[in-house]
Amino acid sequence: MNERNELVDAFRAKFEHSPSMAVRSPLRICPLGAHVDHQDGIVTGMALTESVNLVFSCNDKGYVRVQSMDFPDEEYFHVDQVPEMVPTFWGNYLRGAVLSLQRNYKLRHGINGVVRGRLPIGGLSSSAAVTTAYLMALCEVNDLPIEAHALIQFSHWVEREFIGLNNGILDQSANILSLEGHLMRMDCRSEQFDMVPRAAAMPPFDVLIVYSGISTSLIKTDYNNRVDECKVAAWLLQELADLPVSPFKEITLRDIPLEAYLEHRARLPGRFMRRADHFFSEIERVNQGVQAWADGDIKRFGAFMFESGASSIEQYESGCPELTTIYHTLRETDGVHGARFSGAGYRGCCIGLIEPAAREAVKAQMDNAYRAEHPEFGEVYRVFFSHTADGARVETL
Repeated sequence: MNERNELVDAFRAKFEHSPSMAVRSPLRICPLGAHVDHQDGIVTGMALTESVNLVFSCNDKGYVRVQSMDFPDEEYFHVDQVPEMVPTFWGNYLRGAVLSLQRNYKLRHGINGVVRGRLPIGGLSSSAAVTTAYLMALCEVNDLPIEAHALIQFSHWVEREFIGLNNGILDQSANILSLEGHLMRMDCRSEQFDMVPRAAAMPPFDVLIVYSGISTSLIKTDYNNRVDECKVAAWLLQELADLPVSPFKEITLRDIPLEAYLEHRARLPGRFMRRADHFFSEIERVNQGVQAWADGDIKRFGAFMFESGASSIEQYESGCPELTTIYHTLRETDGVHGARFSGAGYRGCCIGLIEPAAREAVKAQMDNAYRAEHPEFGEVYRVFFSHTADGARVETL
């Protein structure tokens, strides 16, 4: 039985009628552009064939009832009485989606739904995927014709203002805008994006996902601390370069001219210099990597991914021992074009691009190295293979 049929059967059993619509909201990877979206940087993204899936129908009385097939409990409330955020609760994204839309629209209808995301999905932005699914379902039943860029902003509000994560718009943009076989390049300041088609000369590749076995909310990691450190680095560079000093809440490293960074970087204290070094070198890797993609040069593109991974470890100082083991193993494995941490890079996954014929050899080498180094995660660690896909879509059943 396929995923959609399982969700439909679960929906019928719970609500005693059939769902009328479904959302497929893909997980995403960011091959290049690590940790720069929250500094208004330039990023890349691709949606994957793996996704969060929601089947739903309209609730005319305004109630929101959603059962997760990944968690044991049901979320149940009225659109006019949305509960407060509860730390780590899966229903926060549903609550936030309702509140986000209500800033601009009157919601008269709720949804009945069943939702599932099959992979251990830390690091592939399941939060953006599930938020988009809820937003699209609520828009559908309330007849709200919201275009893609507005949907990105509604989704971003949920994570920043309701959940409290100081991230950029990469996750939502890749989730919503992606096209199969294309690389999305986005300027997070202007929100302008290009969809760069895969060159005809590029050989086939698989997307590799290596799950460390460790998942946790980003609120419990150093994510927000790193955001603040980048802002401090930008603030210091403004002072050193005798530039007008911006309010701390508003400043980002994108505000700093490259010439000012190059002239004054050596005067930055330790970790602030490393954060700035990562930002400016990653922007250059994105620009060169997009050109390599357009040229069909998968090996050169992958080399930039490896460089991005090294900078994430050494300059941005994200990661954990388990992710670092995965990264270094992939770097030494034949058939792997490139690899780096996925998402915020503190827990979850490493991602890579590999030769399809190398699947089994890559998995075998990864299994041996990881289970030897981290046997406590040997039973929950996983290796997956995927491909690029279109962004989130609503379908009539």
